[in-house]
Amino acid sequence: MNKTLALALVLVLTGCTTIIRANQQGATTEGVMSVVESNNKFAIDFYHKIRVNDEGNLFFSPYSLSTALAMTYEGARGETRKEIQEVFYFMEDDSLRRPSTGMVYNLINTPRAKYNISTANALWVQEEFPIREDYVKLIRDYYAGEATNLDFVERTEESRVRINNWVEDYTNNKIKNILPPGTLSPLTRLVLTNAVHFKGYWEHQFSKDDTTDQDFNTSSQLVTVPMMRLTDSELAFNYTEDDSVQVLELAYKGGDLSMLLILPKNESLITVEQGLTNNKLNEWSSGLTPEEVYIYLPRFTFETKYFLSEELKEMGMPTAFTESANFTDISSFPLMIDDVIHQGFVEVNEEGTEVAAATAVVIAITSAPIKEPKFFRADHPFIFLIRERSTGAIVFMGRVTNPVS
Repeated sequence: MNKTLALALVLVLTGCTTIIRANQQGATTEGVMSVVESNNKFAIDFYHKIRVNDEGNLFFSPYSLSTALAMTYEGARGETRKEIQEVFYFMEDDSLRRPSTGMVYNLINTPRAKYNISTANALWVQEEFPIREDYVKLIRDYYAGEATNLDFVERTEESRVRINNWVEDYTNNKIKNILPPGTLSPLTRLVLTNAVHFKGYWEHQFSKDDTTDQDFNTSSQLVTVPMMRLTDSELAFNYTEDDSVQVLELAYKGGDLSMLLILPKNESLITVEQGLTNNKLNEWSSGLTPEEVYIYLPRFTFETKYFLSEELKEMGMPTAFTESANFTDISSFPLMIDDVIHQGFVEVNEEGTEVAAATAVVIAITSAPIKEPKFFRADHPFIFLIRERSTGAIVFMGRVTNPVS
């Protein structure tokens, strides 16, 4: 009898030569592991958050979300910064976190001969909006994110399309229209984007000839799916099990990345999910040993999209979405997060896997009374009055037609 399937992608990144590089000077092994641990802790928290209200397929990139919000975090102060840090478990030591984040970025972008993986960051800034130069430099240095000026005020739709095209380019055209119509407005001042893409081939591929239509038990009904099969007694796969689950690791060519599959036994998927923690994942991973395993895995493709303002507020960072937000390390003007959008794509077939994800953090100027400055340049004739303010009585009045006459 087929069981409901839970999937987790585990990325093990090695190498150090990259084409696109972020600043990693000062990074340490300890710092990189802290960045990875923060990412993984958030991954589990976020999985638990979205699974509660969604009974369907789930897919997201914790790396993409963490990176986009890390760039946002760099511009935050006070309570806003504290809340983001606690939700994403960011290391508080800037001098170690930033170069270690840069090193992880460089590791992901290391060219590989047997698979493709890449990530990219970008800032999209309202033209002539006074953004702090040190913030722009920080994002360029440690996140390799270049700033591009757009006109959200007068050319909102054109700006939206430009950002969407960038995301498509960096996800092999798998993530389309991440910013739907209406996402941006004339109040938008900054959009932070991350994109990540991976395409790899199984170390031991399935044969298409062995794929047949079989039943899949969704727990509420039986559906017919294309079921791949790999039953070679000469092959060994990393495997472990306990009373509640079977755990299988499928490696991709190159050996650096793998997919970890967690399959409930007699327990329901919900029960297994409730006990899912980072420590439990580490326990399963450390227990993997080579075994002869006959594998039946459904072929699948799906997309996901999440608008995450409410979820992130509930996870512990509400201030960033209010007029009380403090992003003064980005600009002296009052800013707040308008929305956080995350979109994913996954395809698993007989040859391997292609996945892509992107995150967009839309930041707008608040509707607080503080406004963008007006320019009063008295470089032509003018009238002036001197008056008593409480009564409005004009005491003196005149005009200037030539200040040097």
